[in-house]
Amino acid sequence: MTISTTELLGKHALVTGASRGIGAAIAAALVDRGARVTIVSRTRKALEDQGREISNKTGGEVFCAPADVTKRAEITKAFDAARAAHGPINILVNNAGHARSAPFARTDETLWSDMISTNLDSVYLCSQVALPDMLQKNSGRIINVASSAGLKGYRYVAAYCAAKHGVIGLTRALALELVNKGITVNAICPGFTDTPMLQDSLANIVEKTGCTPQQARERLTSSNPSGRLIEVDEVAAAVLWLCGPGARSVTGQAIAVDGGEVMH
Repeated sequence: MTISTTELLGKHALVTGASRGIGAAIAAALVDRGARVTIVSRTRKALEDQGREISNKTGGEVFCAPADVTKRAEITKAFDAARAAHGPINILVNNAGHARSAPFARTDETLWSDMISTNLDSVYLCSQVALPDMLQKNSGRIINVASSAGLKGYRYVAAYCAAKHGVIGLTRALALELVNKGITVNAICPGFTDTPMLQDSLANIVEKTGCTPQQARERLTSSNPSGRLIEVDEVAAAVLWLCGPGARSVTGQAIAVDGGEVMH
């Protein structure tokens, strides 16, 4: 289903982790479809550079709200600034995340806490801060960008997998709480996606195993029946669909965008 350019007109969509990769693609797609978009990320310069790039590409207005999405005070300040610029938040895309790898025996408490905080606590905190706007209007969309790691296990990323499984559990619980409030809550679960974060993972594989960059890439794509990496625009398209009226009865779902890697 193709969303018309007017279906999101006037909607305020806030996207976290939007200075690059999947988040930036989602933000650009939402602007292109008429939404007023706020992008959030920790690093101000990278965020503002991305905001200008999206505006130049789409001709739409993008508001930049720097914040560490693991800290409630910063989230509240950023979201209040976003409301002042674009009005109440109608769509929240919790995309901020980060992956670090280590064998479980060497997964210390710092790594564990970092993965849980960045990938799971951020979803909890941002959803709580944005939710009053949606409850007031009896309408809204919360879309959590999880991962295929939330649907299965991967070696050497136990903390990341635990966090992303937690995101899916939170998605399902919150969907049931809000199903009679006109608010849907869903998760998108991309497989290995061609992003700067994946490039970091490839470099880590090369460093630790001594394989070539091409061999590292083949290692990641070998689990995907389509034999390729997922493109960021494919993830953004799934988000657009969930934002539209055609998905108003879709809630509590963990939608895999992974070329058939996970089927359930």
